[in-house]
Amino acid sequence: MCGIIGIVGAGDVTGRLVEGLRRLEYRGYDSAGVCTIHDGQLDRRRAEGKLDNLARVLDAEPLSGAIGIAHTRWATHGGPTTSNAHPHATDRVAIVHNGIIENFKALRDELTARGRVFESQTDSEVVAHLISEQVEAGATPEAATVAALKRLHGAFALAILFRDQPDMLIGARLGSPLVVGYGDGETFLGSDALALAPLTQRIAYLEEGDWVVVTREGAAIHDRDGNPVEREITLSGVSGAQIDKGNHRHFMLKEIYEQPIVVAQTLRSYLRPLDGQVALPIPDFDFADIRRVTVVACGTSYYAGMVAKYWFERFARLPVEIDVASEYRYRDPVMEEGGLALFISQSGETADTLAALRHARAGGQKIAVVVNVPTSTMAREADLLLPTHAGPEIGVASTKAFTCQLAVLAALAANLARARGKLSPKEEREIVRHLEEAPAAINAALAYDEAIAVVAGQIAGARDVLYLGRGPDYPLALEGALKLKEISYIHAEGYAAGEMKHGPIALIDDHVPVIVLAPSGPLFEKTMSNMQEVQARGGKVVLISDYDGIQAAGEDCLATITMPKVHPLIAPIVYAIPVQLLAYHVAVLKGTDVDQPRNLAKSVTVE
Repeated sequence: MCGIIGIVGAGDVTGRLVEGLRRLEYRGYDSAGVCTIHDGQLDRRRAEGKLDNLARVLDAEPLSGAIGIAHTRWATHGGPTTSNAHPHATDRVAIVHNGIIENFKALRDELTARGRVFESQTDSEVVAHLISEQVEAGATPEAATVAALKRLHGAFALAILFRDQPDMLIGARLGSPLVVGYGDGETFLGSDALALAPLTQRIAYLEEGDWVVVTREGAAIHDRDGNPVEREITLSGVSGAQIDKGNHRHFMLKEIYEQPIVVAQTLRSYLRPLDGQVALPIPDFDFADIRRVTVVACGTSYYAGMVAKYWFERFARLPVEIDVASEYRYRDPVMEEGGLALFISQSGETADTLAALRHARAGGQKIAVVVNVPTSTMAREADLLLPTHAGPEIGVASTKAFTCQLAVLAALAANLARARGKLSPKEEREIVRHLEEAPAAINAALAYDEAIAVVAGQIAGARDVLYLGRGPDYPLALEGALKLKEISYIHAEGYAAGEMKHGPIALIDDHVPVIVLAPSGPLFEKTMSNMQEVQARGGKVVLISDYDGIQAAGEDCLATITMPKVHPLIAPIVYAIPVQLLAYHVAVLKGTDVDQPRNLAKSVTVE
């Protein structure tokens, strides 16, 4: 969620710290700050709001120093104020923290009783005081850090700066990611590889419980028991060019337009077109032994899982249940032998999904993960890793990660079906052929961008919007409503079209636009009946369908959006495009912050 960067450098580091924070803006934040060591003292600059506010503070009060830490904060404990912004500091120690300290109240009360004075409302400040108290008592920075870490309950990634150690940072992680970057006479800490991309490509991922001493000469990593350990140094492959908007107004629009390419790249990893086969990585368990699939995810990834449920049951004839990750552990799910738990996450670090993964592992389930970051914690803990190839997604509202997830899940459904003897070679070739058609169909859908922008003008003034769909288009209705809520702040809800008459139809009047997703096919007539029920009550319908569907039912609609005619298998992938573009253009008309909508974060590292 929040962003961390730390540099033990060879010259002034403030400019590079701020640039690193800019590369972390996509994670979502509402305040920011920097701390360096200058003239033997900790020196801080902080500001609420966007990084431009911090830049203005730094212009007015420049900050020098060859070592420093910086942070973008997404508020949890305490509002988004300057006093609650990180770094938090005593006169001896400064820290930045991602995650949440669950026992901070007890620690704060204990520290206050011993005379410690707090400046903020945050949970994070207790860490600075715990470490500082140890240092003031004569402990080394390493010993003080280890003692403090033992007191913390919750999740954290920490970068710690010591006034009297101008050549050293300490980092630690538990539940939140932290990366070490290796440069030439410089060493770095970061929330992810993207923050460090302009500084170095050589990175190592800390594992759960690790802590690290970072100097200009390198990094000494220790595990949770204090034993020195080596963590593999890899090339991140992330470049600065990958976060440029190019000719697009927003990252979200750029990422929508990247979907034909990234879906093709993803499918290329899973299809053998010449053989007419789907080819997944070979797990250390047999797909034929799987008796049940449990899909666990959050937000947009959850809706991808809902689509996958239709595919797994239809093609592989496997029973599937699906859970919101934050609820999964707390309902004490029954885990049967032969179960496959499938976790879907863009970042591979989402806290509640990761906690659910470990709960399923403890329950004897095989673990498969669909992630966009193959070096993430979830990826490293999986029995079967199924990476997407969407590339870095900067816009907070997920677009290309969603369609790439769908592409992987379709391939997984086919592979499960074949392994279970439910798919003939001929049927598999048909599935491969239709999946191969998806990138071109996405490209064709993008050609209607201008027409969708016109429709957006008819939606932007609404207070409430409903989305309807049947079958695999029902999750697309939920996703469309989520996109509109996320970036335009219009209240929107998605419903299974047949459920309208069971309550939601009471909401219909001539001020409520209703977006209907209805590709022509086996469910078209049923969906049209539900649409007519809406129109009979004065509802203003926007119909998204193909030419045949528009010709059959578009006459009395407020507006229509024509999509290419596609096979039902890939319809959810293709129909993601108009709901993304519609939300985007509505948000632009309303003047909201499309890439960084209020209150949201890209990487949610707290439960």
